[in-house]
Amino acid sequence: MSAILVKIFATALTLSQVLVDPDSVKTTFDPVRDQAEVSEILKSGCTHMRRAFDIEDINLDDLIATAMEDPQAIAGDMKVLQGLSFSDLHASYRLFCKNEKVEPAPVDLGEVISYYNAAVAGLPDVGKLKGLKLPGVSVVLDGSGKRFAEVFEPDHRRIWVPLSDIPKSVQQAFVSAEDKRFYQHRGVDERGVIRAFVGNFANPGRPAGGSTITQQVAKNLLVGDDVTYDRKMREMIVASRIERTLSKAEILEIYLNSIYLGRSSWGIEMAARSYFGKGVKALSVSEGALLAGLAKGPNYYNPDTRAERTQERMAYVLSRMQEDGFLKSEQVQQAVVSLPQRVPIERTRRTTGFHFVDHVSRDARTLADIEKLTAGAYTVRSTLNPALQQAAEAALQEGLARYELSIGRQRYQGAEINLAEAIKAFEGKNDAAAAPAWRRALEAARLPLYDVHWPAAVVIEKGKDKKSGANVLRVGLKDGSILSLNAWEAARRDIKLHDVVRVRVIEQKGKGTVRADLRTPPSVQGGAVVLENKSGRILAMTGGFSYPLSQLNRATQAHRQPGSALKPLTYLAALSKGLQPNTLIWDTPVTLPPVSGEANARARDYWSPKNYDGTGSGIMTLRRALENSKNLVTARLLDGGIESTPEQSLKRVCELALEAQLYLECTPHYPFVLGAQPVRILDIAAFYAAVANEGAMPVPYAIESVEENGRAIYSRKANAPVRLGSADPAAFYQLKTMLQGVLERGTARSLKALAPFAAGKTGTSDNENDAWFVGFTNDVTIAVWAGHDNADGKRRTLGRGQTGGKVTAPIFQSILQAAWEHHAPKAPLGPPSPQAAKQLITLPIDLNTGDRLTDGQGKGFMEHFRLNWLGRLSETQFRLVPQDEAYAFRNPDLWSDGDDRGGGSQYENEGPYAEGPGWLDGLRQMIPPSRRQADPESVFRRWWDEEEPPRRSRRVDPDYFWRNGQVY
Repeated sequence: MSAILVKIFATALTLSQVLVDPDSVKTTFDPVRDQAEVSEILKSGCTHMRRAFDIEDINLDDLIATAMEDPQAIAGDMKVLQGLSFSDLHASYRLFCKNEKVEPAPVDLGEVISYYNAAVAGLPDVGKLKGLKLPGVSVVLDGSGKRFAEVFEPDHRRIWVPLSDIPKSVQQAFVSAEDKRFYQHRGVDERGVIRAFVGNFANPGRPAGGSTITQQVAKNLLVGDDVTYDRKMREMIVASRIERTLSKAEILEIYLNSIYLGRSSWGIEMAARSYFGKGVKALSVSEGALLAGLAKGPNYYNPDTRAERTQERMAYVLSRMQEDGFLKSEQVQQAVVSLPQRVPIERTRRTTGFHFVDHVSRDARTLADIEKLTAGAYTVRSTLNPALQQAAEAALQEGLARYELSIGRQRYQGAEINLAEAIKAFEGKNDAAAAPAWRRALEAARLPLYDVHWPAAVVIEKGKDKKSGANVLRVGLKDGSILSLNAWEAARRDIKLHDVVRVRVIEQKGKGTVRADLRTPPSVQGGAVVLENKSGRILAMTGGFSYPLSQLNRATQAHRQPGSALKPLTYLAALSKGLQPNTLIWDTPVTLPPVSGEANARARDYWSPKNYDGTGSGIMTLRRALENSKNLVTARLLDGGIESTPEQSLKRVCELALEAQLYLECTPHYPFVLGAQPVRILDIAAFYAAVANEGAMPVPYAIESVEENGRAIYSRKANAPVRLGSADPAAFYQLKTMLQGVLERGTARSLKALAPFAAGKTGTSDNENDAWFVGFTNDVTIAVWAGHDNADGKRRTLGRGQTGGKVTAPIFQSILQAAWEHHAPKAPLGPPSPQAAKQLITLPIDLNTGDRLTDGQGKGFMEHFRLNWLGRLSETQFRLVPQDEAYAFRNPDLWSDGDDRGGGSQYENEGPYAEGPGWLDGLRQMIPPSRRQADPESVFRRWWDEEEPPRRSRRVDPDYFWRNGQVY
């Protein structure tokens, strides 16, 4: 027995049961014992179908006779009937439909039963459709109330509406077009099957399946859409069960909300909005008929590309509605005149904000008690600034790529796609007036990295120039321009013709566009957050280089060591205890006792940190120490600068960190003050916003409100920032001005031009595994992190000298420029608030010594001093270093400052970061002979051991982090 005949009779067995006795459908038979029962079921089914043929006025016997006389006339080009033995089929017809005895039996019922049992085993539970509400689309609005994003699951961009909201004319249009006997059949319509069967013989080019609306619900939601006999059998049984479980109204509601109708629209409501810009309630008869016509094939009857075909299909639906008695002739004539006016296609594909929208989805679950946004049609009002979001993503992507280019770690790992086949297809269309084939192919391409903001370009020429013999590599962009591609040698070798690559277009002033620089996805990752200082609104958030490459949101879901970016916390604790920015402190080696006490302590239990460059600068002010990120000074502040003992000081800093909600718990070990405990980007941004606000810390948030069908289910209450009570506004303002000096003179000196308008701090963790820059203006705080993911348990360094001042500061600068353009204009950092001003006095000092200047001593640095409760100046300059020691150590020459080289440059081949081992020795040779040390390791001898004060060493970049034997 042929395989196709087995499948046909297994399908016939299914159909016979659901038509004759749908309440008693069996899904298993014994291949031996139940053959007689199966034979009777097939005979009953055939009798039922013969009656249906009669009702449809089709003579089945004549049809069979024609098939026997000329099988090709029946089979034609229908692949499904190719290879079928019509003689066996005719014998089976005589056996089961005419009750004739046929020897030998044309059908092996044992094979049919075995196939049937396997095909319909494990049918899905139709009870899950009861009360079903399919996933829908939620809309995320930006901070100005404009539509920014849609959140929906694949194949579920819909807005669910109850059947009562769908006009009767629309309901009838779908019933007339798809299932005219919907209200009469019990899941499977034998007459519809017959009409489809006969119609397919007449028009085999576009076969019809004869499925009812109930069968389409079963296919779309329960059994899948495989084009197999197995699926059809399962579909028929499940459809019959659905009819016993749900009412006709429930079935129709599910169908109208689940069907795909083109324009990325699932369900009638979304389709009405996509095509006509209005809800389903407002659809006219002709508009409803157009949508009903699309159910058979949204692409085939696409009104945007095949208007004539769409109009024919709409006319068909209207005529069927007239046949069914729903419309009158004049209504049809009026509706069929022309296609209804449609709104332009609104492309749903966006290119920004994917990590942010994920964050919004998680927040909605917590704040509005929503399981997930796709569970319904919600409207979420967010805090996002779209222009700033795009700029932040572009800045991070370019910054990470430039970092890898600067140290030679860039790699070309292949094109996103190759357009060779697409270009060939466009060239075959021979449209002389059209754009070049490569340009049309590039415009039509859907690139995998859809959120990468470098322009896409296609390689249109690769080889040697015929005249000059030089290697030629040119690319074409979507705007039609053709540019030379600048790429490193390995990439030039691997790039293929018609590869699509990403480029950075370089323009030269006065000359326009001159070239395209190749850009590739880096292996390093990063994240950035932009907060509004006063409110805590998250204006922009990017959690990685590209969302398609990694959905992890490193701004909120990752914890990384902040390094020196955490140092302001220790300085804040010291300032709140009364120390002034001009307080002098030793930048020399220090050893702190074990936190747990010295009883039974081992040598390794003591903490002896080092500066980033392994040297020290002698005596310096707190201001200069923070500006230059001195680890030794930060450690020494624990020893009497905050509390009387290091243990108590550490506890105080931990308490401040917990109050600032940087951590849920603080690990009590000394390296904590140097940023050893990992933190989230979002949390450290909130702390710096508190510094900008003089201690008023905002709570970062991304959602203003959530609505469902116009009903508010969550609205954020306006809460004032929480004031950090452990430090007063005066201490915060002093810290703010010290962080401004980081840009003016310190480790972020490459951003000196921003110093009047911004303040911030660099951060670099152990072995340069993490690079940070966190900074703020009057209006916003920006936190940027870069580093490698540690998913494999290994920590990968960014490379020697790749500090926060070099890697992340340029990214911060780009984002800041965008914030000034798209959020709040550039303005100098504000003066102290009235509350802080009452506690402060501004006096000129010598920036290096901390000495206050009197009239006639020249113009000094204007320092902000705290006043005590009596309104008097609290002098603390010599609290930690006795005055006689400070005077004895001083040296007036320029080598005493220890910071004649600033922070990292922006990827230029200059500064200590670009030098190899031993670069410091070269700089030492520049020191005047009178100031050179015979023994470079003796820098930290006590001043009284030498005739001259010791030379303070020159700084590399004091971003740091402590580890065994070395601190960065």
